[in-house]
Amino acid sequence: MENIKIGLAGNPNVGKTSLFNNLTGLHQHVGNWPGKTVEQAIGHFEEDGTHFDIIDLPGNYALSAHSIEEIVSRDFIVDEDSDVIVNVLDANNLERNLYLTVQMMELNANMGLAINMNKMARKNDITIDMEKLEELLGIPVIEIESISDIGHDDLIHMITDLNNNPVNSKEKLVYGNELKEHLGELEEVISKDPSLLDVPSFWTAIKLLEDDDIIIDKVQHSSNSNAIFLELRKVKDHLKSIYDVSAEEVLANARYAYIDGLIQESVQFPKEAKKTLTDKIDNILINRVLGLPIFLFIMWAVFQVTVYVAAPFQKLIWQGLLFLSDYVLIHLGENIFSSFIVTGIIEGVGTVIQFIPQIVLLFLILSFLEDCGYLARAAFVVDRIMHKVLGLHGKAFIPMILGFGCGVPGVMATRTMENENDRILSMLLIPFMSCSAREPVYLMFATLFFAKSLQGNIIFSFYIIGVIVAIIIAALFKKTIFKGMSAPFVMELPTYKLPTLKGILMHTGEKSWGFIKKAGTIILVAAIIIWILCYFPAGIEYGSQNSLLGMFGQFIAPIFAPLGFGSWQSSVSLLFGMVAKEVVVSSMSAVATQSELLTIFTPLTAYVFCVFVLLYIPCFAVVATIKQETNGYKWPLFACGICLVTAYIVSFIFYHVGLFLGFS
Repeated sequence: MENIKIGLAGNPNVGKTSLFNNLTGLHQHVGNWPGKTVEQAIGHFEEDGTHFDIIDLPGNYALSAHSIEEIVSRDFIVDEDSDVIVNVLDANNLERNLYLTVQMMELNANMGLAINMNKMARKNDITIDMEKLEELLGIPVIEIESISDIGHDDLIHMITDLNNNPVNSKEKLVYGNELKEHLGELEEVISKDPSLLDVPSFWTAIKLLEDDDIIIDKVQHSSNSNAIFLELRKVKDHLKSIYDVSAEEVLANARYAYIDGLIQESVQFPKEAKKTLTDKIDNILINRVLGLPIFLFIMWAVFQVTVYVAAPFQKLIWQGLLFLSDYVLIHLGENIFSSFIVTGIIEGVGTVIQFIPQIVLLFLILSFLEDCGYLARAAFVVDRIMHKVLGLHGKAFIPMILGFGCGVPGVMATRTMENENDRILSMLLIPFMSCSAREPVYLMFATLFFAKSLQGNIIFSFYIIGVIVAIIIAALFKKTIFKGMSAPFVMELPTYKLPTLKGILMHTGEKSWGFIKKAGTIILVAAIIIWILCYFPAGIEYGSQNSLLGMFGQFIAPIFAPLGFGSWQSSVSLLFGMVAKEVVVSSMSAVATQSELLTIFTPLTAYVFCVFVLLYIPCFAVVATIKQETNGYKWPLFACGICLVTAYIVSFIFYHVGLFLGFS
């Protein structure tokens, strides 16, 4: 069977990932690029006797060396043994999208264009002459709709044809005689060194004119480096004297001039720009006055729905776990083995498993908000506040948004930030975002101590507290450790679209499966360790203060007494929660029944306890990721210290203010 390896390339929000999901379905997995923290999505499918391997490259606007994603994409095109590059473009934003296309043509990539969202473009009175565009570019161009099978056959035909008959994609690039002549002079010197010919010398010449650090370093190690840099200086000086701008600007202007010519010849726009549905909705959702209140209301509504809709399913799961426990006890009797199965495994893991309906529903709603285009607006709304009030780079909010799901991808997402101070500061803020792992803790205490009508509000308040604390910490650090105003962040807002059911279910399934896997691995191991510490020494009452866990809990409990929860049960659950926040629930259920929790905590101390869980030391996975991203122990240890001190101070304030106001 023939095998074809495909790379999907394009700007963010052009429908590239939708196309990837549509083609591969469930036949995909996610990992990291070798040696990089950039996520790599790989999938496959078979059609007409051909096996297709498809790689979803990071969404980029260019192929410079400014971010890891851009380097990963260009390394794939240059170095990977790929057969075909499919460049996905948005028909509504063709001019902007073609800038990346032109850069891939400079690389002479074996490439075809798949132009997406044509239905929307036609609604906006945008007409694209596909045949003319193909003729001008010299590479195949087809229409697709990434969320459906429209254009599917044309796409497969284009891929197989490119595999059998590769194109010379740089053949029809036109950059003007002046630039062409001097690029040719530089190419000629570069081509004299065989070690530099693993990529087109035309592209190497362009990257040298753009002062690309990676290419400059490569040329410095070549045998002909002196002659190349001498010619480079000569060409740069000449271009400066002719155009009175840097060589990099000359190249950018040449690209835009070429793209402008393509657009003039192949695209017709409406005589008067029509106000789109997206424009009309954005007038409200990202309004300077209404934007933030609407965002807060939507997030509040999300948690209301999560609590009310998922509650019956949670109850059903818990009843199933109780039935399973009774079944084991009936058949095995009361002994150490049945205690291990029932108390250690079923109850230990089950206390977390019962919250799966809420977690799945939360991911389902957030996936919908992300796919329809709203979450990008949320980032835009908060970006204005963060940049103007705090001087913090707007890009910081995107990792923080991801932190609501899990801190690990949130920390990894900071790699897109060029300023190192902003990047590290963002990493320090992400642990304050209330990740989904904390949700079971909130749900357990909200269910026990607060009326159902208040539970959604209580859970929502923890998310708001996390954001407020992060903003205060950011403001403090920006005036001390990380001084200086960051550059504004240009954020693209995708058009609104109705997400596909398949796409939402796939995103929800991926995230929910990660939660379930954690329950079957980390939480299971933690539950077993907790059971051992609760069961021994032999002969004591399980989970009592005379157990190994109880004795240790009594030793550290006084530390938390000023916060209102100085019991040994709460102390040991916090200790185990450092492994994974869901383990707080498992460990608490091992040492206290629901009726005992009602005597150990009051509504006030239960709330303060959740605040501490929100803010204290992040889980081991997040700490390890910060260590990996910063190449050392300094910042992860600093993050742990800041989180612990902040959690203690904020919880102390909440507890004593609560007492002063008469809460109990």
